[in-house]
Amino acid sequence: MKHMHTFKIIVAAMVIVSTAIAEEFGGIEFPQGPTSFADAVVSHTPGNPGPTHPNFIDPVDALGVPDYQGGSNQPGSVSLGNGGSLILEFTNNALTGSDDPREDLHVFEVGPDVEDTFVEISKDGITWHDVGKVFGSTSSIDIDAYDFSSADEFRFVRLTDDPDEGQTSGDTVGADIDAVGAISSSQVIDTPSIAIETAVLVKFQSALGSTYTIEKSTDLENWSEAVSGITGTGEVMKFFFEITSPGTLYRLQHPGE
Repeated sequence: MKHMHTFKIIVAAMVIVSTAIAEEFGGIEFPQGPTSFADAVVSHTPGNPGPTHPNFIDPVDALGVPDYQGGSNQPGSVSLGNGGSLILEFTNNALTGSDDPREDLHVFEVGPDVEDTFVEISKDGITWHDVGKVFGSTSSIDIDAYDFSSADEFRFVRLTDDPDEGQTSGDTVGADIDAVGAISSSQVIDTPSIAIETAVLVKFQSALGSTYTIEKSTDLENWSEAVSGITGTGEVMKFFFEITSPGTLYRLQHPGE
């Protein structure tokens, strides 16, 4: 007579949640750390005249954390050109207000010539809101001063060089943008996915050197091999089988049966 060995159903669930860590850049603390900074270039319209130095013409250099090291031979920022503009997008966070007079947005403008930059913000990339200018060393903006709050989430920032201020010629003409960071920021968290792994566990005490076979069936009448040629170790042995269809049963065949 064949013996039916018992088995256990094990269900495991795992949820992974990432947590941002505050970090300081340029003497300013960003609660969301590197996540606080713009992630994508939406559009780039160089001014006239525009920059000509090869290290200052790529708008991608305005993304991520501030990384300009100084000097014309060091990339890390993009020059807008006289009157030029740049639209950046936050993809894993959103700029918000802070419900108080604290500054919410910071523009890292670099270079020896301090140049003014008009700043606009948008929730959808279509409707824009003017939030004033940044003036080189004075590069932070409190968007609450423009009647916004922590309930407002902005994904886009548009920077436009002031054509009536700063140098109007040179190979890095226009405001030089290194990075744009949201000091007040809400992290964009996708709904966590729950991965559930369901399996059948066949567990048995083996005899050293004996050979075992695990069979499976969906009707208790017709059986097929799931694993054959199992050599006993003298220890408890465990085999897991993913449940691909309901009602699949397993049994152990061992010596003498």
